[in-house]
Amino acid sequence: MRRYLQVYWLMVRNSLIREMNFKANFLLWIIVECLWFVGQIVFLEVIYGHVDEIGGWSKWECILLVATHQIIAQIFQAFFYVNLAELPDLVRTGRLDLALLQPIDSQFAVSTRRFGLDSLVSAGVSVIIVVVSLGKLGVVPGFLQILLYFICIVLGLGIHYSILFALATMSIWIIRAQGLIYGYFNVFNIGRTPDTVFRGVFKLIFSWVIPVIIVANVPARVLARGFENPWPGIVHLLLATALVISGTRAFWFFALRRYASASS
Repeated sequence: MRRYLQVYWLMVRNSLIREMNFKANFLLWIIVECLWFVGQIVFLEVIYGHVDEIGGWSKWECILLVATHQIIAQIFQAFFYVNLAELPDLVRTGRLDLALLQPIDSQFAVSTRRFGLDSLVSAGVSVIIVVVSLGKLGVVPGFLQILLYFICIVLGLGIHYSILFALATMSIWIIRAQGLIYGYFNVFNIGRTPDTVFRGVFKLIFSWVIPVIIVANVPARVLARGFENPWPGIVHLLLATALVISGTRAFWFFALRRYASASS
């Protein structure tokens, strides 16, 4: 474990040095992400100008949900998205061979090559919106609620990482898998919608097959609705996370057995 932490710190350090070489681009991306988030809040303001609730969620509960989704999305982008989006290029150019030759776990090697500090700054802005939303709702969460909230965020990150990693792994067969990756990133945004608006087969798909709606809904409900029993949602999130992580891990090793290296 210590060796992996040392390797990861070197990768983070190199990423920070690279980011600081382009300070204007770093600041611009922070501004763009913040403007996108402001657009989501304005959209909710317009919607709630005509209705009192959506699927039983009030305006500030929905804003807290969107902010939670944004926290997860930005942390995911900071630690994983760029790396997974580059996996098809590693396969196409043969640079995946270098990652496989490293004396560390291959999945770790291809998943942690780069780190985005700008996304973490945007996640910090979203945390502020969560706090403001709780104030507007008159909710003061207890220590257990806050702890469960952060645990659920970690589980949600595991779901997004695993699904996107599995899609990127498809590049071993189809070479260019960017379409799948970008497509999932659009599906990812379904997670900022209250889960109560989904019915029938769509709820089944987006709760278990591609469980994106539970990623932000469960932690937001834990934090904003302490009067509800959170455990069914948490157990659902835990089971879904375990399934997708174990399935993705098995799929990665299955794919590597069929990988023809650049020298083949």
